[in-house]
Amino acid sequence: MAYDFSRRYFFFGSLLAGAIPSQGFGATPSLKAAGYKSPNEKLNIASIGAGGKASSDIDGCSHENIVALCDVDDERAAQKFKQYPNLPKYKDFRKMLDEKGKDIDAVIVTIPDFMHATAAIACMERGKHVYVQKPLVRTVAEARMMLEAANKYKVATQMGNQGYSNEGTRQVAEIVWNGEIGNVKEVHAWTDRPWWPQGLTAIPAPNEAPKTLDWDLWLGSAEKRPFTTGGEGYPNQYGNFYQPFNWRGFYDFGCGALGDMACHILGAPNMALKLGAPSSVECISKEGTSNFMFPKKSVIRFDFPQRGSMPPVSIFWHDGLKEAPKVAGVPEKELLGDLPSKPRQQGAARPPAPPPNGFVGRTFNWEQFQDAQSPEARSSGPNGSLFIGDKGMLTTGTYGEQTRLLPAQERMKDYKFPEPLLTRSPGHYRDWIRSCKGGDPSCSNFNTAVPFVEWMLLGVIALRVEGKLEWDAAKGKFTNNAEANKFLTPNFHKGFKLSV
Repeated sequence: MAYDFSRRYFFFGSLLAGAIPSQGFGATPSLKAAGYKSPNEKLNIASIGAGGKASSDIDGCSHENIVALCDVDDERAAQKFKQYPNLPKYKDFRKMLDEKGKDIDAVIVTIPDFMHATAAIACMERGKHVYVQKPLVRTVAEARMMLEAANKYKVATQMGNQGYSNEGTRQVAEIVWNGEIGNVKEVHAWTDRPWWPQGLTAIPAPNEAPKTLDWDLWLGSAEKRPFTTGGEGYPNQYGNFYQPFNWRGFYDFGCGALGDMACHILGAPNMALKLGAPSSVECISKEGTSNFMFPKKSVIRFDFPQRGSMPPVSIFWHDGLKEAPKVAGVPEKELLGDLPSKPRQQGAARPPAPPPNGFVGRTFNWEQFQDAQSPEARSSGPNGSLFIGDKGMLTTGTYGEQTRLLPAQERMKDYKFPEPLLTRSPGHYRDWIRSCKGGDPSCSNFNTAVPFVEWMLLGVIALRVEGKLEWDAAKGKFTNNAEANKFLTPNFHKGFKLSV
């Protein structure tokens, strides 16, 4: 039986963030606040972070005016600095905001997780719109402060989880709401991350930081420690022991594989199942543990209570896998998650391009699915999710790619997706930029993103504390474990503070 959501709810409900107003961009009177810009004007955007992922975030917004760049590592940022030779460049974002604040409308924040809230709130309290990379923050307290700041200062926000803008993610929700797989009581989501080192048990001897890197600024609010390249075996493909990328594996800096991929892969379950807050979370398996790093491999279980007509559901997160987990009831040769690609023959026509609508990822295509069955293609995707209902199963890829019912060979050849109920995004960055100019809230604005991030961050804590953790979302604490509650708030080094 289909769930009892009315079409009117979908048209006016919160899940429709990203809709184009019928009278055009900026037509919502309540959003025409002080500082409103016509959609025909360009935003002045600064970026905190210029190398790595920040570089592609800047590219995604480059049709607006990029007016200032900030990065603590000149070498890491060199390519972007060269691309914008005439822009002012900074190492300290506080100095950039002080000196250039009057010229900045919006800010991209793409730096290590532990500094997201500090930088983003500094921007929001100055009235700057913010785009903040996933997983938004490192602790639950910071997540709630980010939401408070966004609403207090009335700025446009977006978390950098591109899958929330994807067509396939919306298709997952519409299939589930249409009742096609019945009541969903179990979901498995998986990733091949971590690619970077985790589970290490010793910190290498210190040595001098490169002259291009301001190590103290990189550490920011974290506890002070000496720089180390890592010694033998470093730099690896992700850099030195801590940076520019290996920080993800450290408790003090990142959120492990959950922080890197869960905001993408769990996006479809979060939207389709309207998950809200879990009642409990538990790490049920882990390998390669450390007292300062996340484990090499883990399985985490989140239990959610009934939500309206939707029954209780268990979400299983698997990381450190080479391919999809083995789940009872799935046909042995069924491909799950991201579909593999058969190598394209030289001179062969390229597969059809996605429509020019800003969607991230690929929608299901029968011919591409057939190609994926070929011997040249690999096995099940190393990232994805599987929904198990009492009437069937559904799988989708990292960002909601190639959403399909199972067994796909039988169900998808002539399958017609349900009529769209959710509005579609014009593209993840354009969605945010439109919101900055007075349009509807972006699809992953903080009112949507923070509740999602909060339950995901409970899994980060479960990796550090043994046993089943009972969660009271209203009180913002675990009811059965005082040790776990210590990890809900961050510790700040002298010279940094966080308040709204």
